[in-house]
Amino acid sequence: MNSITNTPIGVIHSPFTDPADTPIQSIFADGARGAVEVFPEYAAGLKDIDGFSHLILIYHFHLAEGYSLISKPFIGDIEKGIFSIRHPRRPNPIGISIVRLKNVRGNILEICDVDILDGTPLLDIKPFVHQFDQRADIKSGWVDDQHIDEVKDKTPRALKGSLSKC
Repeated sequence: MNSITNTPIGVIHSPFTDPADTPIQSIFADGARGAVEVFPEYAAGLKDIDGFSHLILIYHFHLAEGYSLISKPFIGDIEKGIFSIRHPRRPNPIGISIVRLKNVRGNILEICDVDILDGTPLLDIKPFVHQFDQRADIKSGWVDDQHIDEVKDKTPRALKGSLSKC
């Protein structure tokens, strides 16, 4: 099979510089603010994006080193297959996050609920469309057995205090 090359269309800015202090999912980001800087040559593609409340960001885990097909998830204590967890050390280190869009200023998207490291290369943006992206009767595998309400206690301490929130 041929290799695939992706070209970043921008960069994601956030208050998070250490993976250990970054929320494990945007739902736990507690309103943390960030910005998406779309490179000028792609800015025309932002036309009409301001009509959406949420965006799906697709990005490259630029600090991930190597991968493991079996890894321990951030919640739970039992190792799982990499394709059943959202760990960044993947064969193709691609991440996705759903963020709230607060404002558009030219080629800058002001976002909330960011769970992405500062300086992360942005590969693509897709609008979150509830008519397309919601499903009924969802099963979430091993995650269904977790006490997700307890995960908020594992959210980095910085989120509970000093960060600028939306």
